[in-house]
Amino acid sequence: MANEQKLRIEPGAVYSRQEAAEALGISLSTLKRLIKKGHLQVSKPAGMRRVFITGESILGMLNSTTVEKGA
Repeated sequence: MANEQKLRIEPGAVYSRQEAAEALGISLSTLKRLIKKGHLQVSKPAGMRRVFITGESILGMLNSTTVEKGA
């Protein structure tokens, strides 16, 4: 069993979609759904495929969501 350590989310850092998914412990497709539904804010420079996600955006999403009873 490999000793995998999650990436620490730093407010001033910038993450790729893959890095953000790994840090959150979710799949890339789940991360893309969070972005598409507007839960996670990203920057995408014009003409580029690359998406940039700030640590502030990730932490903001986590702080603004609540867990329902029984979840």
